[in-house]
Amino acid sequence: MPFDRKTLIIADETKFEEYTILTSGDVIVGDRATVDFGIKTDERIFVGEHANIKGSLESKGDIRIDVFSDIDGDVISKGNVYLGERVVIGGKLSVKGDLDVGDDVEIKEGFEAKGWINIRSPIPIVIYIFIYLLQLLKLGKSEEIEKILKELEENEGVIPVTDIFTFVPNNAYIGIQNSKAPTKLIIGEKCDVIGNFEAGDNIWIGKKSIIHGSLSSRTTISIEDEVEIHGGISADGNVYIGENCKIHGNIEADKVFLPKSSVVDGTVIARRGVTFNRIKKGLAEEKLSRFNAGVDVVDEVERMLE
Repeated sequence: MPFDRKTLIIADETKFEEYTILTSGDVIVGDRATVDFGIKTDERIFVGEHANIKGSLESKGDIRIDVFSDIDGDVISKGNVYLGERVVIGGKLSVKGDLDVGDDVEIKEGFEAKGWINIRSPIPIVIYIFIYLLQLLKLGKSEEIEKILKELEENEGVIPVTDIFTFVPNNAYIGIQNSKAPTKLIIGEKCDVIGNFEAGDNIWIGKKSIIHGSLSSRTTISIEDEVEIHGGISADGNVYIGENCKIHGNIEADKVFLPKSSVVDGTVIARRGVTFNRIKKGLAEEKLSRFNAGVDVVDEVERMLE
């Protein structure tokens, strides 16, 4: 499944504990991103360059950590582990599969690997592809070369991951108190999340999720049914609230769409007023698909609700 590299995505049923994020599906942490929690998942974990994880990584699948990244805690994998150059692991490394290690990797509390161990001087991927294509040219396999180039072109900017995944984009920050997404933020259904979230673009909260903190967006905030937010909501654009929601804080926005079944334990400041309309399920689903496609939905939703 391809995903937008700029959107902070928290998978369905993810739970933030005191020191660990518990989730399912693949977890991808982008370059120069910081996560103040450890991460535990049933699938794979990918960590980009110069990233900082202030906890442990635990996965039933593979774990890949790119160059110059720091992991403050342990790294535990029931699959294979790949460590880039100058990765620092502050705790212990435990691998049930194979271990592939780059130059100048530091593991402060030692490691245990039950599979093969390969210590390497990694070749940059561009040089590797170039050498591979040269060998194919020598063998006269032009059709194979065209196939590879086509696949590279088709997959530019996307990474295949599991259907359910968590993605922390480049330069994003997930903190115990405050988190920041460069552009959009999507929090899935039935999540239990800690912290105040600030997004440079739209925010979408899935059904039956609990947010122990506030939400702030420079554009639009859309909240599905039966969501509970223990904090305030602030948006430069509109705020759309689903049925049977509980907001334990103030709301400030350009316009607020608030159904009568939802409760706000605070003040509502809407520069263009409050509309007590119910957003129908079909409309909400259309909003989500347009949101994921990066289409501005504000004017259309207003027109359909009026």
